[in-house]
Order: sequence, then structure tokens, then C-alpha cells
Amino acid sequence: MPKKVITFGEVMMRLSPPGYSKFSQATSFDLVYGGGEANVAISLAYLGMKAAHVTRFPDNALGKAATQFLRKHWLSSEHIIYGGNMIGKYFLEKGAVHRSSEVIYEREGSSFSLIEPSMIDWEVVLKDADWFHWTGITPAISDGAAMCCLEAIKTANRMGITVSGDINSRKNMWKYGKTMQEVMPKLVEHCDIVITSSRGIHEMFNIGQTGDKFRFMAKQLMDTFPRIKKVVGKTRRSISASHQQIQGKMWNGTEYIKTETLNVTHVVDRVGTGDAYAAGLIYGLLHYGKDMQALNFATAACALKHTILGDVNIVSLDNVISLMKGDTSGAIRR
Repeated sequence: MPKKVITFGEVMMRLSPPGYSKFSQATSFDLVYGGGEANVAISLAYLGMKAAHVTRFPDNALGKAATQFLRKHWLSSEHIIYGGNMIGKYFLEKGAVHRSSEVIYEREGSSFSLIEPSMIDWEVVLKDADWFHWTGITPAISDGAAMCCLEAIKTANRMGITVSGDINSRKNMWKYGKTMQEVMPKLVEHCDIVITSSRGIHEMFNIGQTGDKFRFMAKQLMDTFPRIKKVVGKTRRSISASHQQIQGKMWNGTEYIKTETLNVTHVVDRVGTGDAYAAGLIYGLLHYGKDMQALNFATAACALKHTILGDVNIVSLDNVISLMKGDTSGAIRR
């Protein structure tokens, strides 16, 4: 039977000027939907796993359109709930060469931000699941979202389900009266796998110093939260907005491992590449016997997402395995 993953978080409407136009040039916007956790679930669905996303949409035509988007990409929508009046939105101006991308969010007061723990029965949602995944974005949205996330994580713990958290800090999002330093430790202490960076570890947990090496920071994080079995990160070298270099890295409690660097010379869309990395890691850890194989799979999935328009990584398992094995030719398959 295929492995099953459950993710939880907000799904937003993404509006972008066509191509690489600036906001000031736009007379229309391209529309897709995306959200960090849903992006992970969709990636895993395209890799052949069973996947469901838990979220809250407004009970109107936009909420139904977003639901259809998730269904189109092979996700179960049985645990989506409806209420509130507004779907979260963000506007993306895609950068090119030496011009950076720019993002503007409109998510305050969204249907998801008004979610409460009583709205979800996590034992029902997580039945038969092998994995639960969340990100640090969700608890930053509202107190209700943070409490829902904590309840999901604790329920997964009780049910013996692996929990992963992609916890890179978004300190500018915390606007509802609590700080990430107050909230995140309560969530992270119940995680089995953590995806983060040296900066994230320092900012959220006051561990180490700015500039400390990832392997030492990761070891201290595991010492602080003994449940964590692996701390995973990636090194991104940004040559330009159009040229990126990606390398995966992991501290697994006994050794520090890292992948070869993958060179992405022509970026099509950088948004969602971290989610593709997380999805690749989850798939790799569930299906490969060795951490190095899982990390190589994650890095290949991340690199391929740079070639896909939109938030989600819709590449196939064969695509990832081919790049993982070193085929960078991009040759036509007939």
C-alpha cells in the first residue's frame, strides 16, 4: 500500500504579473493557489503517495475553486472545512537575473487565520497516516492556528505517526501578540524530523551564535529537544535570481552528511522549492534505507522545482530518480 501523509496549513491565492513583468507594468494577473504545507502534499502525491491536506476555506466560489485546485493535483479534500469570508492572498513579482523577486501578503482575517482546535478531530484525520507535516508559517498566522497545529502534533505522537516540521523563522509574520520564541519550542519538542537553518535555530531557540556551523547548531537543537532524530537543512548559493546552487545537509545524531551541489542555471520559478525539498526528504526517508539516499532525493526534487511554474512541484518519481542518479542532460524522452 502507498504511504500516506497528512499536512496542515493555509492555502492562498497567488497573483502574479505575467512573465517577469513588474507590478507597475501589470494589467492582469496569473492566478494559482499554493501554501507551504499543501505544496508538500501535492509533491508527494505526484511521487505516488496518498496525501491529504487539512485547511479552512471561505464557503464561497473562491473557497470551492481552491478546493478544486487541490483535487486536481491528487489531494484528498475530505478534511477541508469551510467558514469565514476571505481566502488569503499573496502577490508575487518574479525576479530575473540581478533583480530580486518581491512578495506582498494579504492574509490577516482570512478564513484559515480564524481556525480553532474544536473544528478538527485529529484522531479521525490522522487515521491510517504514516506521516504528519507542518511548517513554522502556520503557528505564526494566529493563536488558533498555533493551537490546532500543537493538537495535531500531539495526536500524531500518541498514534505513533512520524512528525516533521519545516521551521525556518518568519519573524515578520508574528503579529497576534505571541512571539515565535514563546510558541515554537512547544511544537518542536514533539517533532521527529526538523528542517531548518542555522539562523532559524538561533532566532527561535537562542541556540549558538550567528555564523555558527549548521552541524554544531543542529547537535545543540537535538540536545535541547531529545525527541528529534534528524535535523536537515540546505545550502543555497544565489549566483543571481536566475542561477542557483543547491546542496542538502543533515545531522542524524551520529554523523553529518551533505550532498553534491546541484547547479540550477536557468530558474523558471523559485517559489515552493523549499517545499519540494521537504517533500523529497519525506519520500526519501519513507522509501530509502539510508539517510544519504533520502538527502540526495530531496536535493534532486528541490532542484527540479526551480524548472516548474507555480508553487507546486509536479514532477514525477522517474524525473527525480533520474536527476538523483546524475542525469542532468534534460534530453527529450521518446
